[in-house]
Amino acid sequence: MKVQPSKLGKTVIITGGNRGLGYECAKAIAAFDQDWHVIIASRNHKQATLSVKQLVAQTGNRSIELIELDLASLASIRAFAKDFAASNCPPLHAIVCNAGIQIVTRTTYTKDGFESTFGVNHLGHFLLVNLLLQHLVSPSRIIFVSSGTHLPNEKLNHLINIPSPKYCNARLLAFPESACIEEDILTIGLRRYTTSKLCNILCAYELAHRLQSQGYSTQQQPITVNVFDPGLMPGTGIARDYNSIQRFAWNFLLPGICLFVPYANSTNKSGKNLARLILAPEFATVTGKYFVDLQQVRSSKESYDRKKAAELWQTSAQLVNLAPDETFDGIKENFAVHI
Repeated sequence: MKVQPSKLGKTVIITGGNRGLGYECAKAIAAFDQDWHVIIASRNHKQATLSVKQLVAQTGNRSIELIELDLASLASIRAFAKDFAASNCPPLHAIVCNAGIQIVTRTTYTKDGFESTFGVNHLGHFLLVNLLLQHLVSPSRIIFVSSGTHLPNEKLNHLINIPSPKYCNARLLAFPESACIEEDILTIGLRRYTTSKLCNILCAYELAHRLQSQGYSTQQQPITVNVFDPGLMPGTGIARDYNSIQRFAWNFLLPGICLFVPYANSTNKSGKNLARLILAPEFATVTGKYFVDLQQVRSSKESYDRKKAAELWQTSAQLVNLAPDETFDGIKENFAVHI
């Protein structure tokens, strides 16, 4: 972590910023202050290029660009980090880990052989954040987008038959073919999703703890790590693996419930709230917390399990093959904290 020497502008990286929640967050940040340089990190070059043009037109901020990133490929993540390091972007002040997938019709695997939901939603962001830590300039903020589906006793989850997370260990999530599962594929897919959202929270809390305990994040020079729950957002691309009838309901029928269900939000509303966690001064030193909209609330009891968080972190580091100079401890020499 470095301390900003002068007003040079600020960079925010938003994964999946080409559509939905990420797009609305990017738009809100770009429109808020022309000093923000917004990087849309996406694997869809064609769609993301169009999104960048639209964002420039909508916000008047011309400092918006695409850097390709495929969270299902460790090589792509490392290439992204190298591309960013070689760029002339303003200092990095924020990372929004927003991109995510939900696969409910089959089991698929990433290019590195991990189960896709866990591989993309957790492992991809885990590696990305670790590789970018040394480029962060304090004060800085990291946000992991999670979901209320990780809550085992949430009434809405029971109403729409969302299964609770099931976390045993990270290796079993990465390679589920070794597990004995007696559930239908829809339930398996949804449970993998809710478990990956639990992993996002465990990872965020563990990172916040490590940054504080090792002196990288202080009240004077904070690097905050928080979790954002956007609520139920019909109309987003998360349902693209559902059948045609389910997709139609998700994209065209369910958005209407945003007017009647407190927990349901439009992507515009949630995107603005997500952006405020990056922009608002009242959150400058808040870290290791879970936000629903902009309200700080308790996440699930399991999400505060420090043993599970430590196991997830250590096993994830092994799975993504972090080199000695890429690990959290290995980059200490690159951090220059000035208080």
